[in-house]
Amino acid sequence: MDLLSNLPDDVLCHILSFLNTKEAALTSVLSKRWRNLIAFVPNLDIEDNFFYLPGKGKEKQDKIQQLFMDFVDRVLALQGNSPIEKFSLDCSGVDSERVDCWIENVMVRGVSEIYLSVFLDPRSGDNYHLSPKFFENKKLVKLELRYGIDICLLDESIFLPILKTLVLDSVLLSVDKFEILLHALPSLEELVLDDIDWKVWNVTVTVSSASLKTITINRSGCLDSLSFDSPSLVYLCYSDFVAEDYPVAKMENLFEARISLLVSEEARARNNYLLEDDVVLRFGNVGKLMNGIRNVQYLDLSANTLEVLSVCCESMPVFKNLKSLTIKSEESRGWQAMPVLLRNSPHLETLVLEGLFHHVTDKCGDACDCVSRKGKGRSLTSCPVKVFEIKGFQGTMKVMNIIKHFLDYFPCLKEVKIYMEEKDPTQLKVTEVSEVMAEKMELDSKSSSCNIQLLLNGCLYKKWTAH
Repeated sequence: MDLLSNLPDDVLCHILSFLNTKEAALTSVLSKRWRNLIAFVPNLDIEDNFFYLPGKGKEKQDKIQQLFMDFVDRVLALQGNSPIEKFSLDCSGVDSERVDCWIENVMVRGVSEIYLSVFLDPRSGDNYHLSPKFFENKKLVKLELRYGIDICLLDESIFLPILKTLVLDSVLLSVDKFEILLHALPSLEELVLDDIDWKVWNVTVTVSSASLKTITINRSGCLDSLSFDSPSLVYLCYSDFVAEDYPVAKMENLFEARISLLVSEEARARNNYLLEDDVVLRFGNVGKLMNGIRNVQYLDLSANTLEVLSVCCESMPVFKNLKSLTIKSEESRGWQAMPVLLRNSPHLETLVLEGLFHHVTDKCGDACDCVSRKGKGRSLTSCPVKVFEIKGFQGTMKVMNIIKHFLDYFPCLKEVKIYMEEKDPTQLKVTEVSEVMAEKMELDSKSSSCNIQLLLNGCLYKKWTAH
């Protein structure tokens, strides 16, 4: 401890900044040398769960909450006007006026990163209403608002000129306030919308920003429509229920997209059996979204997304820049859109399939060997894929036949990686898989010279060349 205590104050404060604030405060009992260091720690990470005792009654918990608020007051008072870089607050059952004072304190001191999660009363579900003054901080660079925050009081006077990252997770929000917020962030580069509690149902949302480079949307609700007017966007991660429409999708510079469209079983059934249904119309509008991301170079699609795309195959754009395509598979989801995706990717170099089992239909027959038909493998023969990866390989004869099918029909294939994990006792052992695969490569293979690797638990197990 003596060696540590001999370090300069700024080094010790830097070390303390990696602890939560209560732990950092407890170091004051170590010696006189440590007593006042908390006053100069640039990062405050305050959580009330370090104060709670499980199983205590309401009266006891109320006292603990009071102790927590008093503790925060003392820490902020001890720090005085010292500069602060990051302020993180995660608490519940506190007074809103006290929270207002805490936030005002760090804002005056030039805080650049704020993380807030505040429930005023977790028993009643009351939200903390964030004051519009909060959005007038000229030095804020990163803002994360999570559970328990209501930001519906915004007005057009707000302005955060250098904010680059905005994370909204499980906050209460209205569409008009969201638009006001985006307009107040001229330097915004990263936006995360996670499980947003929209003030009304079935809303129309437009993500419009000339500066945005990264957008992540996860379960933001059942939307009437979702538009993207983000010409500088380079990364999109979109995981949500299919919106009814995607009227605007301006993402000309998109580099990578991960799309996971969620579909209820009821909607899937209606799509499968009632072809004129409004659900089919909704799925068809996904074509507008795909057209908006047509310049993407790396594309990752969930099994549900691939099935939804089967409705808009005729409007599928040509992905002229696409180099890498990853598709997740499920036994209950179809591959109907696989042929058109491969045919419309004229410069595809890498194909990654996470699982090979899928729901068999007569529309996936020219991409796999599940259905015997004339022209089988047609979509593969025009695909320039050089690297083919199979993840989640289960070591069954059926899957090995599908792999052999891809090897036979991909004309430019140079490398195949098969990732296997021995879990299911009914699957073939890795030694048996290796022998069968080697035999299949030698018999009636139409592929040119191709290096094939079998990887067990991520490590190379066997390597051979098909001719």
